[in-house]
Amino acid sequence: MGIRRRFAASTVALLLVWLTGCAASGGPPARGTSPGAAPQVQYAVGVRTFVLDPGSARPLPVTLWYPTEGSRVAEGRFPVVLYSHGLASLPELHAGLTSRWAAAGFVVAAPAYPHTRRGAPEFSRADVRHQPADGWRVIRHLVRLDRRAADPLAGHLDVQRIAAAGHSAGGFTTSGMFTSGRPARLRAGIVIAGGGMAGSFAGPPAPMLFVHGTADPVVALSVGRAAYRRTTGPASFLSLLGQGHGEYLTPGRPGFTQFLGTTTDFLRWTLYGDQQAARRLPTHAHPPTLATLETRPLSTPR
Repeated sequence: MGIRRRFAASTVALLLVWLTGCAASGGPPARGTSPGAAPQVQYAVGVRTFVLDPGSARPLPVTLWYPTEGSRVAEGRFPVVLYSHGLASLPELHAGLTSRWAAAGFVVAAPAYPHTRRGAPEFSRADVRHQPADGWRVIRHLVRLDRRAADPLAGHLDVQRIAAAGHSAGGFTTSGMFTSGRPARLRAGIVIAGGGMAGSFAGPPAPMLFVHGTADPVVALSVGRAAYRRTTGPASFLSLLGQGHGEYLTPGRPGFTQFLGTTTDFLRWTLYGDQQAARRLPTHAHPPTLATLETRPLSTPR
């Protein structure tokens, strides 16, 4: 085992101690799984769409991917991942990733943002600053949905265990949700080819995973690295060597296997408390000619 791999493995052990100490303050583990263990099966996946606040100034189409068994929502209560797309993109263009997370035991909710989605009538890059608030609208709706007895997903959403993830502008959106005063239900974040927003990483420490191609021509690697250095909770940085802005998001492309394995086990660890998943994190950064993983534990504010 090389020096880099030994460092990552030993640091993950420190993160396990940190997360175990924090877990007692959270909600109950997902029904249908033992405490500290993510599902050991691959679920079939259902898809559902709806429009949040259709009559408002910011109507928000949302796509949900969720675990199923036969024609029904799978038995159990599943953590939620809010996934944010990048500029001129759409949730369905990320289905190769989001459906695989759902198959692993998560409900993935992906909004199509009003002014940055593909085909938006009034496209505006500047509107990204409003998207963290849109993300919280989706989360509040899912909290209500879980209590709506007539809804098929009622009782299946573990809304006390939520992660935010996003690519490019969606990565900046994700960072913008980790501010002071945020609800404790937001447990972890994944920033893909993105960076920080004003005020981000100012709240209580939370595990963060950054993913970046080292040859990204759209959002420079240095932008992602700067956001990584700003975090005060345990953080990891997956570098995909020679990769650009997001080709590794596509199944079958170089880097996808490493990206999917790392992000899925990060979610299993941070949302299910699965310590075996945490220990596996360094193993996905392989071969070292394609991917490297840097990890550090809790730090002091900068």
